[in-house]
Amino acid sequence: MDETMESSCIPSEAADTNRAQNRVRTSQKAAKTQRAPQQNGPSESDTGHENQTGPGLKPARRRKPRRSKQTPGGALEAGTADQLTHTATNQVQKKHKPKHVNANVGLGAGLLIDDSTPLSDGGGGGGEEQRKRKRNKKRKQKKPTENADDKVSGAVESCGTPLKNTKAQGVNMSPSPAGQTNRTDRENSRRNRGRKRPLYEDYMSVKDVSDGLKREELIQGVLRINPKRYHEAFVPSPDGSADIFLDGMVARNRALNGDVVVVKLLPPDQWKVLNGDESEQAGAEKVRQSDTVPDVIVEAQYGEEDEELCKRMEAAALQDKAPPTADTPSTSGRNAQRTAKVVYIVEQKHSRAVSGFIKLIPDKPFALFSPSDHRVPRVNVPLSGCPADFPSRPNDYSNTLFICRITHWPPDSPFAQGQLMKSLGQAGVIEPETEAMLMEYDVDYSEFTDEVLACLPQGRPWTIPPEELKRRRDLRKECIFTIDPATARDLDDALSCKLLPDGNFEVGVHIADVSYFIEEGSVLDYTASRRATSVYLVQKVIPMLPRLLCEELCSLNPQNDRLTFSVIWTLSPEGKILKEWMGRSVIRSCVKLSYDHAQSMIHSPHKEFGADELPQISPEHSVQSVLQAVLHLHTIAAHLRAQRFRSGALRLDQMKLAFTLDSGTGMPQGCYVYQYRDSNKLVEEFMLLANMAVAHQIYRSSRELALLRRHAPPQSRLMDALQELCDHIGLNIDMSSAGALHRSLEEAIGDDEYSAARKAVLTHLCARPMQMAVYFCTGVLQEEKLFHHYALNVPLYTHFTSPIRRYADIIVHRLLASSLKCGPRVHLTQDDVQKQASHCNDKKTASKRVQEMSTELFFSVFVRECGPLDSKAMVMGMLDKSFDVLVLDYGVQKRIYCNAIEGLQSFNFRKVGKRPEMTLVWTPNEPEDDSVTQ
Repeated sequence: MDETMESSCIPSEAADTNRAQNRVRTSQKAAKTQRAPQQNGPSESDTGHENQTGPGLKPARRRKPRRSKQTPGGALEAGTADQLTHTATNQVQKKHKPKHVNANVGLGAGLLIDDSTPLSDGGGGGGEEQRKRKRNKKRKQKKPTENADDKVSGAVESCGTPLKNTKAQGVNMSPSPAGQTNRTDRENSRRNRGRKRPLYEDYMSVKDVSDGLKREELIQGVLRINPKRYHEAFVPSPDGSADIFLDGMVARNRALNGDVVVVKLLPPDQWKVLNGDESEQAGAEKVRQSDTVPDVIVEAQYGEEDEELCKRMEAAALQDKAPPTADTPSTSGRNAQRTAKVVYIVEQKHSRAVSGFIKLIPDKPFALFSPSDHRVPRVNVPLSGCPADFPSRPNDYSNTLFICRITHWPPDSPFAQGQLMKSLGQAGVIEPETEAMLMEYDVDYSEFTDEVLACLPQGRPWTIPPEELKRRRDLRKECIFTIDPATARDLDDALSCKLLPDGNFEVGVHIADVSYFIEEGSVLDYTASRRATSVYLVQKVIPMLPRLLCEELCSLNPQNDRLTFSVIWTLSPEGKILKEWMGRSVIRSCVKLSYDHAQSMIHSPHKEFGADELPQISPEHSVQSVLQAVLHLHTIAAHLRAQRFRSGALRLDQMKLAFTLDSGTGMPQGCYVYQYRDSNKLVEEFMLLANMAVAHQIYRSSRELALLRRHAPPQSRLMDALQELCDHIGLNIDMSSAGALHRSLEEAIGDDEYSAARKAVLTHLCARPMQMAVYFCTGVLQEEKLFHHYALNVPLYTHFTSPIRRYADIIVHRLLASSLKCGPRVHLTQDDVQKQASHCNDKKTASKRVQEMSTELFFSVFVRECGPLDSKAMVMGMLDKSFDVLVLDYGVQKRIYCNAIEGLQSFNFRKVGKRPEMTLVWTPNEPEDDSVTQ
């Protein structure tokens, strides 16, 4: 549960989890929709207790010309992780209900919030590229008319030469040292010079990039593309100021979302000028995307618009290279956002694999692949790689989901080139959609090879060697038990609690000793390090380790001898640590309790539980002994928790969605918001305590090699904006520290009927500025203050308690064994540890996104099967033509588009000072009645 604690304060970065929902909604069409990131924290527990629940829904705004009819309530959607909102005023209570919008939305709640200001975008559409396009349009009007057919034909031919004899996987297609060389791009440019100018610039050389970074003329960062307006991209500013804006695909220069890029700032006269509203509402959907924006056209269905695409992209490229004209607005005296262009790709973090649909292009040797993720370009794929009957029966594949891998992106084409990897099945169906998620995020879901399995103990049943028993502390007679979700099979942590004669307690945390079975440097070790984490989907788990280890040899199943690493303390009744021991041990769990079992004990401490109310307990221990241990642990955990929050810890509990599945079909039968109860808190506190203890031990022993986990403070600029929001709506929220924020949220919510909803909305808003916690090697950071964990407010922290599902924990176990002289010396360098830490960070992020997408998919299927659902919601954001709500019964966010609401006669958005207001006028139920204003 420690990850639940630390990452409950961290926003989700998923940006594309609504697509399955839209495929379900339009199951007979290959409709694609835009996506937006989810605003929920990770649902994966940090203590090895997987809740297997996920966050809310994603946005699904549709754009021309791929528009399919909007549902009356608007597309299901969550706000962007980078958006901050302002207050809205609810003027008149609604009497007329549109479909899917509950009449109680936001009424009397006292917190209606506008989602018009992104915390990191800093801009709201438009930008220098749009102004240049207007100037270019005027120039073109003065030129003689060209033969459109000839120009279009040449453009389309140049966009899609089919690949020959190219395999889908293993193709080196990066245009920088992460892949293809700069020389290739220059050769392509020379080859095409006689026909037309390239759309994209050549990448800089390694030397020039290195020199530019040293002189601080260039900036390195992770590219983030806005999933709602994919012509907008951003790179964080090193000084923590507003993000650097990249306007359009030309400025991105073939980099994809998540890539580590180097950018060069454009001259100040090309920076994005923000007027007053844009400064306050940067990122609001105020500017309608027009067909003159090349990035929008890229995402349209292939047709006449596509035949103009290459021309428009060329025009945009020429405009980017043209010198500023006299009508370029001056930034003097105005609020401007720096703009830049990509000059180098350091690392291709994006997998270059994406799901989508194919369409036949008449008389061409290639088909057009349209990705579901609108931030990825469309791809020309050879017909030879398509199904054999696709050219003759293309309509048969209109709703078939494919996986395509981008292999090359020519500098003279707005389209990438690639290969179809696999036909997955029908869109909107759980298994094809799940496989698409896994492949896109490079999750290895293949079976373990024979070579890997050969690394495991071969004898069945396996027993602990006698010589190994002699080296360990024998705890098999102690009352030790596990507390996990009822369906869990990978039990990697257990607890014990014994009352001592002096009134203190001996409390133990016992973690599966996975490192004993995984030899460092073996094929099994390499495979686990590459997978880095187990991936928890709604319906299944993609394990990091073979199931023989996960579910048998390492799982702390009851009444089986198991090898463990134990941390044992002598604690006072108030939780004060009096003594500490840690080392390798052997245990025998007496019972497997679920969270429900433990919660029943906590809720009914004097109840006499019958044999049929609890799982079987080993004969050496009684129900009463287990009950007393659970109650003592609960009491101590409550003291530990209170002390942590007094010491300045922060927890932002975001709602998570869970499902009940049909045992036969696997289809969702019901869904509910997961309840975080005292039994969860009990386990969380002791896992946190163990992780902190181990962090101090390995850092004392190896100050340059320890693998720790840090959580940086939230971005100050975003917190300032959030503070301003709270001030405007009259909430006294202190954001000066993690502890101050936690106390403020607990005190400022109120106790009226809308207090729970208000807290849920504020929790979502406060999570948005938070940064992600990351693994790191202590030797790479010069100052210890950088090790600090903001949410937990502790100087040192690591992950020790979930080695079955996290490779970082295995490294920590090895470091711990070495430090305690009960294991071999670790053969890792500082560089090795840091590289593995970075890889674990990447895989953890991908795992979290896939889990969120899985939750969204199952909720979409559930809604499809059940039909429209009515639920109370609270308004949490407002744009000029839409508003966001948090659906309280399901913990999901939904964007309501005013133009799509059935029965809405008109609407008007305005700002009174800094307070946005929206007035909705409803069509009367009867012709003779007056309109209803809300």
